[in-house]
Amino acid sequence: MESPRIVATAARIVRDLGIAEEIAQDALVAALEEWPRTGVPERPGAWLTATAKHRAVDLVRRRETYARKLAEVGRALTEESYDPEPSGPGDIDDDVLRLIFTACHPVLSAGARVALTLRLVGGLRTDEVARALLVPEATVAARITRAKRTLAKAGVEFEVPYGEERAARLGSVLEVVYLIFNEGYAATSGDDLLRPGLCEDGLRLARVLAALAPGEGEAQGLVALLELQASRTAARTGPDGRPVLLADQDRRRWDRLLVRRGFAALERAGDPRGYGPYALQAAIAACHARAASYEETDWSLIAALYGRLGAVAPSPVVELNRAVAVSRAEGPAAALPLVDALAADPSLARYHLLPSVRGDLLARLGRPAEARAEFVRAADLTRNASERALLLGRADAAEPGGRGLPGAPDTP
Repeated sequence: MESPRIVATAARIVRDLGIAEEIAQDALVAALEEWPRTGVPERPGAWLTATAKHRAVDLVRRRETYARKLAEVGRALTEESYDPEPSGPGDIDDDVLRLIFTACHPVLSAGARVALTLRLVGGLRTDEVARALLVPEATVAARITRAKRTLAKAGVEFEVPYGEERAARLGSVLEVVYLIFNEGYAATSGDDLLRPGLCEDGLRLARVLAALAPGEGEAQGLVALLELQASRTAARTGPDGRPVLLADQDRRRWDRLLVRRGFAALERAGDPRGYGPYALQAAIAACHARAASYEETDWSLIAALYGRLGAVAPSPVVELNRAVAVSRAEGPAAALPLVDALAADPSLARYHLLPSVRGDLLARLGRPAEARAEFVRAADLTRNASERALLLGRADAAEPGGRGLPGAPDTP
């Protein structure tokens, strides 16, 4: 949970992401050695960050090649805390945000930027990053290793850029924030459906970026999307921690403050005719938020919005979600050919929502045996224990008339 902040603090000092990760790991080792004797401190995250900072300062002092950088950092680094005020109206004094902009430097490929930031800022394991990006784990591991070396070789500064450079790198940063939130909203593995810490980090960073670029429609669209998605959090799991399908959620538990914030941000995103991918997804989420019940949802509008989204940001996942909306607007028979057409897409070969959506359609078409097989296949593909339990439950109870879709369209 504290890893991104610890790495970011160390990176601000040593200006090397690989070394910063090693320092963060050293701080954890120090805690494992000391806490059994002294007890866990009242603020363990602050202890770990302070320990990492002190080790980073010591390393800088020991290396003559870092003498100039140590002088620039100054006396504040040796204090127990470091919390200066922003130096200007466009400055962002947030180490984690600096870490994101550094990891999203143009010297890296787009895939490397996303993978590195999810690893460093999202705190995801390499296999979780691979799952989020729908690429092989070995590919992600290679991207991360090469990215660190490239940044070090290029001498990239640990900073938030300004002016045209900031605008050029904003799109990549928005994508990373989106993926961080999405991993927290629907965790790829573990026992829990949600990882609230990632959702909070993603939403916080989206708000900061939206404030940074008030005239940037996609920045406003992203924060609108995340506000609206986060509004459902309390209703997405039951008392036992199991997922609650969108059709069955108690909408009285949706956070109306976040809904209002989402609507306001969507208004700031500009003319709906010019919406980009994030604003279009926010418009879809807004359709759900406006509906008093699942049955009253304007599925025809949602299907049309997914069609527009597929035109500006083609993706098999977008097409799968469009098929979901079509099934609600026109019936499962109209949607099944759309889903079957996606079966040959290699990027969806291990995407558990494809067979889960197909299972739902088959159940509603009165083909329970085929539906059960699809739900079992989906359960075998997911690595999230909560989703697996839900899918196996649907397999056992497969019958015509099922209403819900695990995670779709209840995920960004």
